[in-house]
Amino acid sequence: MIEQFINFVIRPPRAEYNPDQYLWESEFTLAGRKYKRLDLELTNGRGHTLQCSHYVPSFVPESTALPCVIYCHGNSGCRADANEAAVILLPSNITVFTLDFSGSGLSGGNFVSLGWHEKDDLKTAVSFLRSNKQVSCIGLWGRSMGAVTSLLYGAEDPSIAGMVLDSAFSNLYDLMMELVDVYKIRLPKFTIRMAVQYMRRVIQKRAKFDIMDLNAVQFAPKTFIPALFGHASDDIFIQPHHSDLIYEAYAGDKNIIKFEGDHNSSRPQFYYDSVSIFFYNVLQPPQIPSSCTSNFQRYYDLGELKAGAGTDESLLYEIITSLRSVNTDAACSSSAPGNSNGAGSTAKSVSELLSESVAHISIDNDLDFLVDEDNMITNMGGNSVNESNLQDFVVDEDNMATNMGGNSAEESNMQEKRTVRDEECCSYSSSNRESWGRCSSLGGNSDGSSSAECTASTTSKHQMTLRALATPLRRIQRKSSAKPKNKKKGTVVSKKPKREKLEKGETLSQRLRLCILGRANHRRHRST
Repeated sequence: MIEQFINFVIRPPRAEYNPDQYLWESEFTLAGRKYKRLDLELTNGRGHTLQCSHYVPSFVPESTALPCVIYCHGNSGCRADANEAAVILLPSNITVFTLDFSGSGLSGGNFVSLGWHEKDDLKTAVSFLRSNKQVSCIGLWGRSMGAVTSLLYGAEDPSIAGMVLDSAFSNLYDLMMELVDVYKIRLPKFTIRMAVQYMRRVIQKRAKFDIMDLNAVQFAPKTFIPALFGHASDDIFIQPHHSDLIYEAYAGDKNIIKFEGDHNSSRPQFYYDSVSIFFYNVLQPPQIPSSCTSNFQRYYDLGELKAGAGTDESLLYEIITSLRSVNTDAACSSSAPGNSNGAGSTAKSVSELLSESVAHISIDNDLDFLVDEDNMITNMGGNSVNESNLQDFVVDEDNMATNMGGNSAEESNMQEKRTVRDEECCSYSSSNRESWGRCSSLGGNSDGSSSAECTASTTSKHQMTLRALATPLRRIQRKSSAKPKNKKKGTVVSKKPKREKLEKGETLSQRLRLCILGRANHRRHRST
């Protein structure tokens, strides 16, 4: 039994893992930005090889140095425990460095010292990072054994910017005596003390450290680094009073957070938020520009549009190419006077292509998606009107037509409502909006304002484009009851192919806007 307790202290189960399976990928995307994992090996003062990983952004300006947080894992842990830390800190422009301590994970060494020799491993990692010109200040985040390691090292290096100490034990000897009660070992107290003294000599001989020296409370008054303490209220392995003792003796700026859970449970989100805010305040990371938007603008000429986070580049290229092809074909086959875009549309920006895709849609022929199967528009009050009165109606956000006459509301109030809706339509560059505006003012009103005025300038064209693409309206095939007008003999009008091209252009426009706003998981529909 004594041998089992000795192995419990200095030779716990080693974490064996595959880095390609349990760590973040060598290149990955997080919150719309690209990052990479740099694996490296360091050698500590005892000659043991330490396996390390450094998570950094894929693009960092050469003149910019980012702060770094070193994550220190617990007993029987490894550097894979830092995956959550990378998710929390990387979006704040804080890089994450993690390592397998000597005797843990894939690193060399045969024994674990619960923080005594691990502080030397941490010193090796800090020295490496300080030799890197793209690393500014350094913070420490430790859990259990890693928290004690951070505290012991912080007492020797006051240049550390900040520390997060999760579930640290105050005194190893006291902890061992408490575990005897936890595991209900029914032996007299003097027998247990004799066994601990025997373990002390064996550990000192094998692992080269004295368990009586591992007293974090003695190091706390010597440490002045800002620290955030955390401990689970239901932790029975390292009870919460250990963090309380260290917190009371700590000399630097400090704060403590208690949360539900046990020693190995997942930490709540509010605790991670507190850690993120703490490191952001003490490390002061710089703001680095995102290369995603500049690359999209450089290669795809987005014009006034802005590429959102998570934009699929291959899908964007496919949609833009198809959209330009459709607009070119529509321009060449259109019989409308004054339409002479031709092949020159390939040099136009994406915002101009979106405007042209809606400009080709005729109000008289191609807005039948606002009309039901009986060529009537349904009023919210239950009445129905003829399609010729389309200019007296406006489509609201529920795809219902509302009368704009004086019976429903005053004309001044409706003018203010249209103005507010127009302002919302102009905010199409935001990637956080679930809807892109409303289809307002498609027709005219009593004072003569019509959709023709909306296409008088470039800005109005963008608004008209947005209104047509904002709300996904269902296109219904119109039942034609009237006979077609007389046409000249020998003239062939291919209206159906033109309609198909226009529908294809509209579908591509919707896909493009979804892609630019970072919603690349939308469905791709073929035009009917």
